[in-house]
Amino acid sequence: MSAVVPNPTDRLGRPFADLRISVTDRCNFRCTYCMPREAFGASYRFLPRSEILTFEEIERVAGIFARLGARKLRLTGGEPLLRHDLPGLVRRLATATRLDLALTTNGSLLAEQAAALAGAGLGRVSVSLDSLDDEVFRRMNDVRFPVARVLAGIRAAEEAGLAPIKLNAVIRRGLNEDAIVPLVERFRGTGHVVRFIEYMDVGATNRWRLDDVVPAREILERLRARFELEPLDPGYRGEVARRWRLADGSGEIGIIASVTAPFCGDCTRARLSADGHLYTCLFAAAGYDLRAPLRAGADDAELEALVRSLWAGREDRYSELRAGIGGRPARIEMSYIGG
Repeated sequence: MSAVVPNPTDRLGRPFADLRISVTDRCNFRCTYCMPREAFGASYRFLPRSEILTFEEIERVAGIFARLGARKLRLTGGEPLLRHDLPGLVRRLATATRLDLALTTNGSLLAEQAAALAGAGLGRVSVSLDSLDDEVFRRMNDVRFPVARVLAGIRAAEEAGLAPIKLNAVIRRGLNEDAIVPLVERFRGTGHVVRFIEYMDVGATNRWRLDDVVPAREILERLRARFELEPLDPGYRGEVARRWRLADGSGEIGIIASVTAPFCGDCTRARLSADGHLYTCLFAAAGYDLRAPLRAGADDAELEALVRSLWAGREDRYSELRAGIGGRPARIEMSYIGG
C-alpha cells in the first residue's frame, strides 16, 4: 500500500479519520426508531444485488480512504451479518488496509459468526441492546426476537476475543428508560462498555418527536442515583460519547447526546452506503456517487482526488442547527448508511 497522505480537512477544519461502510441495506429487525414496520414492510424494495458494492469494490474504496488517513473502518448495515460471507470481506480489509476494523450489529447472528469474524481479523464489535427485559426488547425490535439470543451472541464474541464489547442502547421515552440501570448492573465487571444513545431524528420514517427523547442529563441522573461516577477524558478527537467510569473500577459507561449536546464541531466521520454513495453527515439528504466512477474505470488517483475534494467542501453540522431548522427536511434513513 502506498504512503499515507495528510488527512484532508473540511471547511470547518475537521479532519477525516473514520469511515463507516454499510454492506447491506437489509435488516431482520424492525426497530421502531430505525426501520419501523409501517415504512419497511413486505412491499418495501431493498437494493438489488447489482446495485450493491462488491467485496472487491469495497476493498478498493477502503484502501483509498486508508491512504487519506483513515484510522479505523466500521462495518455496518442494515444488519451487516446478513451479508453473505462477511468474514471474507473482513479478511480482505484486514489484509489490504491494516486498519482497526470494527463491526456494529444487532447481535442476532453473532453467536454463529463471532469466531469466524475474529479469525478473519475483526478487532472489535458493538452490539445494539436496548433492554434486558425480554418483553421490552421484543417490542422494540418488533419481530419478537428474544433478548437471550443476543446475549448468547455477546458471550460468543467474548469467547472469540472480540472484547471489550460496546453495548449500545437507544433510550426512548415511555419504552425503555427503566433499562438504563439494569444494563450497567448486568455488565459491570465484564470489561464491556455500556453506551446510552439519545433517540435521534434520523431519516423521515421513525415519527421522531422531541418529547420522546430522554436527554443525556436525565440518563446521567438515573445513573448517579445508583452509581458513583467519575468523568473520563475523551480518548481521541471526534469521539462521540462522553464517558464515565464507575468509581469502584467495575465498569465504564458512555452517553451519546447528539440531540441535546451536539458534537458536530469534532465530527471526523464519513459513511459509505451499500450502493456506493458517500455521505458526510448522518443527517444528510443525499450522498455523492462513488460507484459510477468506480465502475466506469476511474483509477485510484482519480477516486482519491474526488474523495479529497468532497471532504474539503464539507460543512455539515445539522445537529448544531437542528433547533433553527423548521419541520423535518428530507434526509436519508439511518438503515441505509449504518448510523
